[in-house]
Amino acid sequence: MIKTQRLAAATVGRVLGGASLTAVLQDLWHNHADLTEQQRGAIQDLSYGVLRFYGQLHAILGLLLKKPLKNKDIIYLLLVALYQLEYSKAAPHAVVDNAVSASQGAHGSTGLQGLVNAVLRNFLRQHSTLLQESSESEVGRYSHPQWWIDKLRIQYPERYQAVLEASNLRPSMTLRINRRKTTVAEYLERLSQSNMSARLAGEDALELEQPVPVEKLPGFGEGLVSVQDAGAQLAAKLLEVSDNDRVLDACAAPGGKSAHLLELAEVDLTVLDSDNNRLARVTRNFSRLGLKAHRVIHSDASQPAQWWDGNQFDRILADVPCSASGVTRRHPDIKWLRRESDLSQFAAKQREILEALWPMLSRGGKLLYVTCSVFTEENGLQVEEFLRRHADARTLPLSRAEITDGQLLPDSHHDGFFYALVLKV
Repeated sequence: MIKTQRLAAATVGRVLGGASLTAVLQDLWHNHADLTEQQRGAIQDLSYGVLRFYGQLHAILGLLLKKPLKNKDIIYLLLVALYQLEYSKAAPHAVVDNAVSASQGAHGSTGLQGLVNAVLRNFLRQHSTLLQESSESEVGRYSHPQWWIDKLRIQYPERYQAVLEASNLRPSMTLRINRRKTTVAEYLERLSQSNMSARLAGEDALELEQPVPVEKLPGFGEGLVSVQDAGAQLAAKLLEVSDNDRVLDACAAPGGKSAHLLELAEVDLTVLDSDNNRLARVTRNFSRLGLKAHRVIHSDASQPAQWWDGNQFDRILADVPCSASGVTRRHPDIKWLRRESDLSQFAAKQREILEALWPMLSRGGKLLYVTCSVFTEENGLQVEEFLRRHADARTLPLSRAEITDGQLLPDSHHDGFFYALVLKV
């Protein structure tokens, strides 16, 4: 446990210093090839957990410390241990003892072992009082930045608390059935034979009762299923593609929505993305699923002169870059890395992409605007401004009861997304 605590604390420290959690963990696996699968799982769980509840844990630590602690390594180690004491099944005495031992290896930690021991034991003694006092601040109660909480309260006055609470849940594992290779009923039987349980979560979606590594999913390597959030699976259906449609997925990587389009119909699909490494994942996903796009292009959707051949598309999927504020269940680091000023920068890029894509859509064609954001600056307001600029654009109703004014808010079964289907008249 000592090694996992140290490495998890280092991971949290790098993320709070501005790095992506995914990137930090990839570096960690590369630099510590000797870690066992169990150790990797523990480090990942601790890192995600601390960032998921960082607001609460930071508030509790502030209450426990008589004066600010300058040693950041010890701060991150204490946050990891507090998370273990509050949210894990590890024996409290083992967590405390190992954290004290782990602190001995921290830079500049001489003489701080007693502090680590006292802080953690005081947490156990004063547990109920500390939980109550930490929840008196909204950041401590909801574990989101104050600006984020304030914005959601204004935009969703009756639902903001539910959105914040849902965003702190562990994400469910949802599968998309490749209807070209199997059916929901057939795959449910395959799961049952493997002693796995699942519930229907959409037309082609199954939510597993317990998440498992993808290699343990029956038929995964054969392309029977993909892992994709139930909310994300709505995109391909909402675009309403038909056989022989010319379709553009303008910001495609890692390719889940692109693959779903190819599973639904015999479309002439162009896949575009500005990230070449992520685009390689699209090709690998297609290969596993037995699918093929007409063209796979490495370029920027906002710069059509670099790649567009002038032939218009019947359907365009514009899953644009955004704050990712709707997917913090899966990426809790986003809450602490984003700044309110980032929203205007994302909105500017989204406008640029929409303006570039609109001439590529044929008359009578449909464009589906998508974000994984819950903030209206990137969603409803963006679409309203686009409609004002383009007299030949009309939004179409979405046939999904769970979507309100285009917004699908996160809950225990899916992430948060925004959808707007725009017709070119």
